[in-house]
This record gives sequence, structure tokens and C-alpha cells, in this order.
Amino acid sequence: MRNKIFEEDKMLTKAVETPSENKPRFNWADALGGNRFEVPKLRIADGAGDRDFHIAEVADVIGEALTDLMISREENDIYTPKNRELVVESARIVADRLIERMAEEDEGVAPRLSFDELYRLIEKALVENDAYDVAKSLVISRSSDGVSGGNLHPENSANLAQIRLIRRSGQVVPWNSAKIEVAVRKAFLSLRLDSEAAVEISNNVTQRAIATGQAFINIEDVQDIVQEELMRKGYFKVAESYILYRAKRRIDREVGGGQEEVKQDSMIVVKKRDGTSFFWDGIDLKKRISFASIGLDLCINTEEIEECLRRSVFSEISEEDLRKTIILNSKTLIEKDGDFAKFSARILLSYMYEESLGWNIAENTIEELKTFHIEGFKKYLKRGVEIKRLDAKLLKLDCVKLAEAIDPSADLDFDYLGIQTLYDRYLVIDKTGDKPLRLETPQIFWMRVSMGVFAHEDNPEDQIISLYNLYKSRRFCSSTPTLFNAGTPHSQLSSCYLYKVDDTIESIMYRGIAENAFLSKWAGGLGGSWTSVRGTGSHIAGTNGESQGVIPFLKMHNDQLCAVNQGGKRKGSGCAYLESWHCDLLEFLELRKNTGDDRRRTHDMNTANWIPDLFMKRMEAREDWTLFRSNEVADLHDLYGKAFEKKYHEYEQKAEKSEIWSHKIPSIDLWKQMLKMLFETGHPWITFKDTCNIRSPQDHAGVIHSSNLCTEITLNTGADETAVCNLGSVVLDSHLTAEGGIDHEKLRETIQIAVRALDNVIDVNFYPTDAAKTSNNRHRPIGLGVMGLQNALFVKNIAFTSEEAVEFNDEFMEAICYYAYEASSDLANERGTYSSYRGSKWDRGLLPQDTIELLEKERGESIDVTKSSKMDWSIVRDKIAKHGMRNSNVIAIAPTATISNIMGSSPCIEPTYKNLFVKSNLSGDFLVLNRFLVNDLKSEGLWNADMSDQLKYFDGELGPIQGIPDWIKKKYLTAFDVSYEFVIAAAARRQKWIDQSQSVNLFLGTPNLKTLSHMYRDAWRKGLKTTYYLRTLGASNIEKATVSMKSTEKTDPQVGANNPSSTQRQYTPEEVKACSLEAMMNGEECEACQ
Repeated sequence: MRNKIFEEDKMLTKAVETPSENKPRFNWADALGGNRFEVPKLRIADGAGDRDFHIAEVADVIGEALTDLMISREENDIYTPKNRELVVESARIVADRLIERMAEEDEGVAPRLSFDELYRLIEKALVENDAYDVAKSLVISRSSDGVSGGNLHPENSANLAQIRLIRRSGQVVPWNSAKIEVAVRKAFLSLRLDSEAAVEISNNVTQRAIATGQAFINIEDVQDIVQEELMRKGYFKVAESYILYRAKRRIDREVGGGQEEVKQDSMIVVKKRDGTSFFWDGIDLKKRISFASIGLDLCINTEEIEECLRRSVFSEISEEDLRKTIILNSKTLIEKDGDFAKFSARILLSYMYEESLGWNIAENTIEELKTFHIEGFKKYLKRGVEIKRLDAKLLKLDCVKLAEAIDPSADLDFDYLGIQTLYDRYLVIDKTGDKPLRLETPQIFWMRVSMGVFAHEDNPEDQIISLYNLYKSRRFCSSTPTLFNAGTPHSQLSSCYLYKVDDTIESIMYRGIAENAFLSKWAGGLGGSWTSVRGTGSHIAGTNGESQGVIPFLKMHNDQLCAVNQGGKRKGSGCAYLESWHCDLLEFLELRKNTGDDRRRTHDMNTANWIPDLFMKRMEAREDWTLFRSNEVADLHDLYGKAFEKKYHEYEQKAEKSEIWSHKIPSIDLWKQMLKMLFETGHPWITFKDTCNIRSPQDHAGVIHSSNLCTEITLNTGADETAVCNLGSVVLDSHLTAEGGIDHEKLRETIQIAVRALDNVIDVNFYPTDAAKTSNNRHRPIGLGVMGLQNALFVKNIAFTSEEAVEFNDEFMEAICYYAYEASSDLANERGTYSSYRGSKWDRGLLPQDTIELLEKERGESIDVTKSSKMDWSIVRDKIAKHGMRNSNVIAIAPTATISNIMGSSPCIEPTYKNLFVKSNLSGDFLVLNRFLVNDLKSEGLWNADMSDQLKYFDGELGPIQGIPDWIKKKYLTAFDVSYEFVIAAAARRQKWIDQSQSVNLFLGTPNLKTLSHMYRDAWRKGLKTTYYLRTLGASNIEKATVSMKSTEKTDPQVGANNPSSTQRQYTPEEVKACSLEAMMNGEECEACQ
């Protein structure tokens, strides 16, 4: 009899511990049918807060316990009428008991039950139904789930910290009376007895253990006390069964057939910073896991997660190393499931709350986070002002109202990459103490930025809260400089500066070097024209010498960018532009090469070609091109379109007469050299001067001499103006309806607030130079962009390589521009137009989409883009005609690599890089797994550990993996498999509506120069103003050490069969023997430009 109980328990425990996905699942709640007993106003505390209770949960709990019992007995017929009846009757008894309890409570007060109390009610109901074996299955299940705490008397609870349990292995673990209670309950239920006495027995054993006065007590001594208590209370049969059960377990252990009793975490010694130490019992870790799991569908159970998080935790570890180890271990889980990105973020969040708020997850509840934020907000502001990290003006705001608006629950939307980036780079830090201390949580951070942007307005609190709500709900994000500096004493919030260096030593050293150092210091990205600086060999009248050209000065600028970083938080960044007729162009093209004279190389600075249409026409016609010294053709840089062509012809005629210096070169050869360097070094980028200027709204007030660091800003520059642009991006995937359409009402509301916020930046901004202040206040340009295009296409279930995607780009860009231009006009009605408005294209009734015809007229050929629209633009035109515009420029799509990480969205307008890849930034290396792909694979029953391994092995590419449906492979094509035609067609549709430009990265997976040439020519023909990086396919950096599959074989994830024919990606002979760059440059045959 005793052996039978022992063997049954072993089998039952094994069944309970079997992962749920490996067990049959039944909808036991359906067995209730119409008998869904109502239990009104009942609340259950489940670790993540109180929630409403449904009696169907009782049916599921009972059914799962019954299923485990049947499995342990190897019975396949589980969902029988008899078993369903047991579930229903037991659930009915539980419902009756709950109603009785409610009657005893104060009227109007909803009873609150813990899960322990609910499970005891369920156990009693099963006992009443003579289902002792099912009740025991339930008890074992609760034990496996990690019950804790028990039902201790208060006096016992207070002394538990004084006693530790020594297991047979010598391992020291926390005292847990619940383990004793479970063992005693099992003994009672095995004899078909009510187990309620186990509560008293457990408490008495705990009390006696404490009374020994010992800090450590052996498990055998504890079991002896259990036996004595059972007999002392008169439960002799149970005591006898318990003794025999112990004996059987001992024999089982001796022959090696037994396992350790119930898995329990050992305690370790942890060292504090002050040198003291304490026993860490892992209770806080369990609560962190519970918090991190809220609302997530994770593919492994809590016990496995805890085991993973404890990996590499050792005795006498420091408190800081314990924290880092747990966080890093959580990060390694990301590759297992898409939801683990949020899980690991919340693990980090729990530590951030402790650091910034003093909230303690082991002692405080999740519900208290709101209170801690409210109480800590005013303290944070005062401390920030005290240490001169916050602007004292923030204290004058209604801090109580603002604190009440803070919503900590919004933090649950962060993924790990976003929250780690915030933690490392954006939060205000108090460095005055022994240890740097972050003063902000993510929500306090968002509130601080909102306050910094709107604090200067009259009664600003409502505006502050409106912007905060955009941030917290992932609808809009300001650029990094705004996030860094808003609300601080030096509120340099602008993103981009555009400058022009004139042909004097004063302009070179002051505008080109000194002013740029000031701008870079305060987190500004730089883009500037160096075309006016005379070229090599030019005469210098003052010294009667010869110029060394522009290259040495660009080297100085490169070194300045290295010496002065952006606010101490990221390295300085700049891009130098040179127009394509400058005599130093050939050497300029090679600035990023790793060979040659390093004194004439700029390895840390970006470069870009500023190409006039005339060059593209001559290249297409295979005609010659002439290079000039800029001091001899000074007005060329200020001309564009037909005026440029006319003057350029005149200078060529002068050169023919030897009146000025020139160097003639076949334009096709120069184009090839541009592409060669672009292919080899990624620089200089290709940008189009005439398109930028002809379509500029500000053609009446100057000339665009270059774009900016990231090629999306196209603003006028001059001797007294350093153009400035303030950036922010709408999160597109947060503005879709449930059906995947654009939520126009929500989008319009977002853009109204965002445009107002960007306009405010101009007024509250700290300007490092007078030229920047002059330009920004005169023209008031802003740059509202977009991120999340790829995520939006995933939501809409549209492939990037489809006409539907191209049409969607047209649709959403029209909507964004429509609402943005309207918002700027509404602001003009409220605040007045920008000072240089009169004479602008806006004033002349020309909107950006109207300027395509102007470009066609100047270029002399049509632009390959549709001119149709879906919205009624007459409304916006009428508003602009009546009220004008607040901002000279409104739209610019900037790269959003960092802020899209924070928002948990896809970068700006790009296709997904890879479905699984390692992303590196200043916060470290991060594994990024495409959560949309995981969800689609789950829906097809294909997501498992083997699929994860194959995704890693094939560097996030789906093509080589068998068993994945074609529709998924097409939907999740990665950037290097997306044809450039679709990227450029989508960009052209967007450019139609945009008054500035966009950062368009181009991707080339196959090393083919012919494709490269056609790609950039297509961009010019379709009217793109600029292009950004050329991305080429490099070696994968995904760590494959954890991949279990062999490198010589691949497994079909669906059937598990080996397929030797599938191997890692192989290149074709055509790809290996790609068009020879050197052959092209040496006059041999090449088809690159046909």
C-alpha cells in the first residue's frame, strides 16, 4: 500500500512537471455550459494586482489537475462525461462557498481572495466530491508552481529571517513553511482524509523550529518534528504513512532512483558595497519574473525562466554583479520568443524603479508604482535643480497636476533595446555622490522633456500633458538632442545644422571649425558646403602663393569632430558637401579610403556629392564634364536649373580660351569613379542640387548649398545664417485602425501637438552661435518625419516588394503632410507667420506637390512619379492663403535608429534589416528578433527551438528554411532581398508631398556595379532630392555558439527531418565574379552604365 502511494506520487509529479505544450489541452470551462455561476464583485490577487474573478477559471484549474492525474495513470480517455460532471459539481461547490463568504463581508465591499485561499476552496470542493486523488494532483501542481509563504501566524513570520534549512546535499535554502504544508496535505489526501489540518501542523513545526534558537536546521530534524506533531495531534495513521513514505524515499535515493524532494532555490551570500553581506533568497527574483510576465505569451514556464536567470550566480557575488547577471541572463532569452524582448525590459525596469524611486519589488506592490512616481516627482525636480541638471523654471509649474498624469503602466510597452538605451544614454544622472544615481524613470523622463518644450507657454500644463501622452503611447518622439537637453539649463534641442564656408581664411576657421565645435558640443549634427573654398593650385592674392585646396581644411574639420563630441553622450558627426565641378573633386571622392596619405583622409567624417542636373544629363549622353577652381567661377555655387546651365556653358567657353583654369573629363568616367568610391567606402553620398533648390519653398530667400548630416534637411545657408532644423517623428504603426487603415483622426491629433512642440523648440532653444539663432528665428523651419513603415506593413500584411506597399507610401505621406501643413497654418493664425514668409512658394500658392511641374520644366524632361492625390487639398490651400505658414519648412524624414529603438518601432522608412540580428550602439550589442515573424510562425505552428536555431544559423533569412509558407517568406523579405525599384518608387511617392527631403538608405545585396548605377540614375529620374547610405551585405555577426543544429544539415521545422541539401547561403559564380571595378576604371569593357 505504502509503495503504491509512493509510486503513484512519482508518476503524478512527473505528469505535473511535463510542459503544458506536451500535454493534451481541454476547454474545461465549456463543461459548465449554461451553468456559469456568477460571483459578483469578487477580486483575485494574482501577483500582478487585483483583477476580476471568473468561475470558469475554477473549472480550468480542476480540469488541469484531473488531466495530470489521468496522464499519470496512462489513461487516454480524459474528457469524459463523468470527468466533466466532476468538474462542474466541484465548481458549483466553490461558487456556493464564495457566495457564502460574500454574505459575511461588509455590504458594498468586494471580497478579495488570494490564489492560496481560492485553491484551498477548490481542494475542499474536491474532497466533498470524494475526489481525493484529484485534490492531491492539485496540491502537487501548486507545489510545482512554486508556492510560497504558507499560512504563518504573524509571530512566526517575523522570525523566519533567523532560520535556514540545510538540505541533504548541504545546500542552504530559505525556510518555507508552504513546503511542509504541501507534504502534510499529500499525506492526508493519500489516506482519503481532509487535509485542512496541514495548516496547523505546518505552523506548529515552524514555531518549534524557531524555538530551537538555531540559525540552521537539518531537513531530517524537520521531518522528525513533523512526525511528532502528527502524533501529538492524534493523526497516527497519517504519521505512520508519513514515516513509511520517508523510508521509501530514503531507499529510492540510495539506489539512485529518486530525485531531490521539491525543487527549491538555494540561498547565496551577496556582498554589499559597504562590505557587509546578506543571504539572498531569490524572493525578489520571483516577483520580478511575475512582474515581467504580465500579459505576455512566453514559450517557457516560470520555473525554467528562473533557472535561466540564476545562471552564473555564485556565492559571495556582489550586489551589483547579481543585478547585472540577472539582467544579462534575461537578455539571452530574447532569441527564444518575441515577447522576451519586453520581458527582459521589465526585469531591467524593476531595478530602475528601485534606483530612482526607492520602490522595492520584494516589499512593494505593482499598484504602488503610481504612488511612488507621484511622491518622487517633486523630489526629483528639486534635486535636479539643486545639482544644476534641471532648469529651475520647471519648479514653477503645477507639479502636482503633472505628477498625477504620469502613467507607469506605459512602461510595459518598452522592449529591452529601448529601455537599455534610455537607461544608458538619456536619463538624468546625479553624479555628485559616491555612485552615479539615475534620477529619472522612463515616464518621469518623458514628462521632463514635455515640460522643457512647453514650460514657456501661458498655463502650459495641459499642453505638457498632451505631449507626454504622445510620448508614452508611442505616437510621436522628438529627436535625440531634444530628449537629451529639454528641461535642462542648456536646452539645445535642435538636431541639425547646415552651414556654408566661404572662400576666406576667416570663414574657414570660424564657420568651418570654431562654430562647428560649439554646435557639436551641444549634440548637433553638422552638414555643410565647402564648395566655395578655392581648389588646389588656385592663386592667393594676399600672399601671392598657391592654395593647398579644400582637402587639408576638411582634415581639420574631421579632427574637430573627433575632439568635440555631442554633449559627451555620442561622438560628433558631420558631413562635408562638394559640388561636382570643383577641381578637388577627384581627391574629395577618396577621402574615406583606407589607403594613401592619411594626412589627406577623413576617416571620421561623412562626405557627399552635390550634383547638378547638368552633370546627370551629360553622363546620360556620354559627354564631357569640366572641373573648375571655385574662386574663378564663384557664382556657379549659387545657381541652379537653367541659370546654372547657361553660366556653366559660359565658363566652359572661357576655359576653352584659357581665360580660367579647367580640367575636362568624360562625365561617364567621373560617374564611375563616384560609384567606385561609393561602393568601396560608402562615400560620398549622392545628392541632387537642382531638385533640392527648384522644389524649395524658400527659393525667394536664398540658395540651398548642401543638405545636412543625414541628407533629409534642405535649407538655405549664407554668410550670416547657419540653418537649423528641429526634428521629431510620428510612429506610423501606432496610427492604424484594427483593419490596418490609417486612423486619420488620431493622426491629425498627433501631428497638431507634434508641430506645436517642434515650433516651440525654436523659442526655447539654446543657440551655440549667433548665425544659428538668426536663421532659426527668421525662417522657423521644423522637420516632422515618420518611423515604423515596415511595422505598419507587417500589421497590414503587405510585403515591402509590392505595388500595394508603394501605394501605401503615397497614402500615408499625403496624410502626414496634409495635417502637418494644416497644423503650421493653424499656428500661423495663432502666433503669426515666419518673418520671411512673403514671396515664398507658400505665399505664391504653391505646395510641394505643385513643384514637380517646375522641376520638369527646368530639367526639360518628365519626372517618373504619379501626381494623383486622395485628400481634398483645397481646405489646406485656403488656410494657407488666409493665415500663411508658421514654418518655412515642415516635413523631413530623418533616420530614427535610436529613437525608433526607444519607441519599439522599425527605423523610419526602411525595410527590415534582418529578422534576427545583432544591433550595436553605444549601449552595447542587442539581439533583435522580429516579433511579427514569430507571431506569424506561431499561427502556423512553426515556432519552436529548432526554428529559432535555424533563424540564427541562416542569419535571419527565411529563404533557405524549409517548411515556411511562401507568403511568410515574401512578407518578411529583408532589406538586401528587397529590389531597389520598390525602395525608390516608394521614396518618390513620399518625396512628392515633402517640402524638404528624406534619408533614403539604399541596399545592395549582390556586388554588382551595373545595378548600382541604374539605382542612382533611377533615383534622379524619379525626382528624389537626396540619398543616404549605400548599405552592402557584410558578414553576419549573430553568435551561433548556442545553435544546436549541425552546420552541414538543416531540419524541416515542421516534420523534423534532416535535409542535407540545404546549406548555408552560397553565392552564384556571377555574384563571385561581379563587375570588375578596376577593369571599369582601366578602360576595359563594363556594362555598368548601359
